[in-house]
Amino acid sequence: MAANMRGPKGRYNAAFVGIPSFLRSDVCTDIDDLDADIAVLGVPTDEGVPFMPGSRFAPRSLREHSLRFVHGDGYYNPERDKTYLAYEVANRRIVDVGDADVLPTNVEGTFDNVTSIVRQILDKGATPVVMGGDHSITYPVVRAYDTPLHVIHFDAHLDYSPFIHDLRFTNGHPFRLIQPLSHLESLVQVGIRSLREPQASSVDSKAAGNLVMMMSEFHHTGPKGLAAKVPDGCDCYVSIDIDVLDISLVPGCVSAEPNGMSYAELRDSLEAICEHTNVVGFDFVEVNPQLDVGTGLTSYLGAHTMLEFLGFICDQPKWRERKHVRRD
Repeated sequence: MAANMRGPKGRYNAAFVGIPSFLRSDVCTDIDDLDADIAVLGVPTDEGVPFMPGSRFAPRSLREHSLRFVHGDGYYNPERDKTYLAYEVANRRIVDVGDADVLPTNVEGTFDNVTSIVRQILDKGATPVVMGGDHSITYPVVRAYDTPLHVIHFDAHLDYSPFIHDLRFTNGHPFRLIQPLSHLESLVQVGIRSLREPQASSVDSKAAGNLVMMMSEFHHTGPKGLAAKVPDGCDCYVSIDIDVLDISLVPGCVSAEPNGMSYAELRDSLEAICEHTNVVGFDFVEVNPQLDVGTGLTSYLGAHTMLEFLGFICDQPKWRERKHVRRD
């Protein structure tokens, strides 16, 4: 068993030891001091959940389970006989910037704080990796960007609910809020299949020009076909709701649905997106540790997904050229 070397020299640093940061990376509590290629941010709020709360605890849980992958030299994929993130880990290019300041019962204030810190991350030249929280947090993240952006949204649901009863900031609304943003070039919504989706969400999303890809179409199109739905080389933001995966895989998700993606389908889609586009950020949302099984299976799967996605992003020649070849 490989020793965990991220920490003081000579320590073993088992996964259950120490203060958890994502992948046991350095912690930056002042964005003015940020010097990194990737900045991991938590947004521990679930005030947008109309059914069962608990996803506010996901950033902490995802950090804890990420420690299980730390071996000091990136991570090794035995199926590919390849190590990913070796440069980023060795050179401390991944930094955990902690959590956005959450103001209970003041959703708009919380969202302002999220937008502000993401803008600061972008201004420092780092790529934001954001852990929710519920899916409402994607809106304040995406509005922090100010350059043309294509968004790919993985989900069982469209999250495009009409604004009724003065509801605007639930986890059913973020993409209706994102669609009018001036820098949004396109929105692709994939994995959609829920029988709880109001018809108006589908009608309105399609009428706005968004591409809605049901699971049946995804199976026909495949990962590379999905990636090709946005322009080659474009700046792409990816939002991943864990309920895009099949209900059998995600016990710690209140909104899970049957007939979802396998892990391999999601993984291969994320890799295809990395090969086809310039990924400029992503979020991972809707893990609910309070509903999970004792081993934290859903949090583990979430950390696993984030880790592999980061590996694919940083493995691209365009990423290496942009980020660290010039440092060597």
